[in-house]
Amino acid sequence: MEYIFCKGKLEKKTAPFTVERKDYQIHYNALPAFVCVQCGEPVFEENALALIQKSVKSIEEEKLRLAV
Repeated sequence: MEYIFCKGKLEKKTAPFTVERKDYQIHYNALPAFVCVQCGEPVFEENALALIQKSVKSIEEEKLRLAV
């Protein structure tokens, strides 16, 4: 596979990812991703993106419950 921007080769590895919101931060140290060997940019796999979305949704729901 080739990274669309720099045309470098993508290799299956892991990469860190951080979600920053006003009230909180979620940091993952190693999510499955394809990482460009040329520029280092990760392209996250679908299952990793689903995990991130699920985590953010869960925290947002908990924030609403705490606000009541």
